[in-house]
Amino acid sequence: MKSTFTIGVDFGTDSVRALIVNTQSGECIGSGVHYYRRWGQGLFCDPSVSQFRQHPLDYLEGLEASIKEALSASDEVTRKNIVGISVDTTGSTPVAVDANGTPLALLEGFEENPNAMFVLWKDHTSNLEAQEINDLAHHWNIDYTKYVGGIYSSEWYWAKILHILRTDEEVREKAWSWVEHCDWVSAVLTGNTDPLIMKRSRCAAGHKAMWHEEFEGLPSEEFLSKLDPLLSGLRARLFRDTYTSDTPMGKISQEWALKLGIPEEVIIGVGAFDCHMGAVGAEIQPYDFVRVMGTSTCDMLIAPNEEIGHLLIKGICGQVDGSIVPGMLGMEAGQSAYGDYYAWFQQIITEPVRELLGDAAADELASRLIPHLSEKAALLPLSDSDPVATDWINGRRTPDANHALKAGFTGLSLGTDAVRFFKMVVEATAFGSRAIVDRFQQEGVPIRQVIAIGGVAKKSPFVMQTLCDVLDMPIKVASSDQACALGAAMNASVAAGIHPHISRAQEAMGSGFDASYQPRAQYVKIYRKLYEKYQKIGKFIENNA
Repeated sequence: MKSTFTIGVDFGTDSVRALIVNTQSGECIGSGVHYYRRWGQGLFCDPSVSQFRQHPLDYLEGLEASIKEALSASDEVTRKNIVGISVDTTGSTPVAVDANGTPLALLEGFEENPNAMFVLWKDHTSNLEAQEINDLAHHWNIDYTKYVGGIYSSEWYWAKILHILRTDEEVREKAWSWVEHCDWVSAVLTGNTDPLIMKRSRCAAGHKAMWHEEFEGLPSEEFLSKLDPLLSGLRARLFRDTYTSDTPMGKISQEWALKLGIPEEVIIGVGAFDCHMGAVGAEIQPYDFVRVMGTSTCDMLIAPNEEIGHLLIKGICGQVDGSIVPGMLGMEAGQSAYGDYYAWFQQIITEPVRELLGDAAADELASRLIPHLSEKAALLPLSDSDPVATDWINGRRTPDANHALKAGFTGLSLGTDAVRFFKMVVEATAFGSRAIVDRFQQEGVPIRQVIAIGGVAKKSPFVMQTLCDVLDMPIKVASSDQACALGAAMNASVAAGIHPHISRAQEAMGSGFDASYQPRAQYVKIYRKLYEKYQKIGKFIENNA
């Protein structure tokens, strides 16, 4: 049998990665990574007000560079037998586009305007708009938040759109439609970015834009106009139907085929969010709890619709038919900061060093700090009188979205050194994970096993063992360090007709697991008490915010 290959492209927060995979064996043939240049310089962002924007040129440059690097080690035979490409991205990360589907930041006069760029998932400038959406939805004749956990988030589509329309008249006048990052990049590869024609991701629309068949698509024109007249007429310039990620978006354009040096018959699949593709790459099965552990976390579950579809699960990031695996109900939760929490702590220590001793000293410290603290923290004794923190350093995603919340730290003393403080931060992220697991189980969704993927899962045994002890559940770590890109490659193989469905693609292309953690009884008991403190502290913070 002739070998065929697909390319999975994973757009993360800091970089884009491409992976070439053999569709029969799962062997990785090549990989490439490109770090966003403008994002790396801190352009167009203001963390003090939770503004995080990314320029579309970072995405276009990264798309080309990462795929070319991945292809650089491949021979002519491999290139000729590439059959599909699928893309995953962070989300909700929408952008204002003109009638041709061109992001406004690519047009003259808008090149330096952050409001004309992609509004990154962790941008929380639209907290007020999210609250207005919730207030109206909960008093409307249809609660459009019912399938997204009952609470709409400022990390999502409509809140971001409304905020930009309200704050920037030039963008408001020029914006004809709005497109998610995963939809736009996939459409770019086909050469047709017409907002009315491009196939929109079921994953993105269902989890972040309140799309549902029960509503005949997006929230009604009446609802949107009532929310703000600035939204009047926009629904008709968006979309009605959505598509699962095993569906072809179209064929690659001649321009991109020539640019990449691959066949013009290559199929481009419908895109999705990184965590959803990552769950596929981690070989998710019904009632697996897949943790995508990066700058934030996304927690993915699938279940047969006939078993879980009647439930309305409170406080999560949505339940959508086919958002992860076609034919299954996909459920998402997560934390707004995970790796970002550790990075914040690292920066507090390294930035004064950078200012006083220079970049070289700060960079050296940064490269060694977290591994050093992890090694030391793993040796500390555990007691139920240890300091406790919450994980809301960038607000709370789930359970029950509230991005106005801040983190709290309690029990500090003169004996709280850097190692103990880091241990407290790690435990806070684990307690936040436990709250998500508890919510699913309380809502009637069983969890059969925990699977972890992402940089944190691969690099930090201390973080993983702490999480295992707090959850009191075994954890398996996926072998692939590019599970999201691998999941995209799996979806591409189905879109291209190589495999009949996702399950078969997982069987053929899966990488298995290379680590596992078991809960330690003596730690589990103490962490139960510390988790109770976490819950009490969280309630106090929320009630007094």
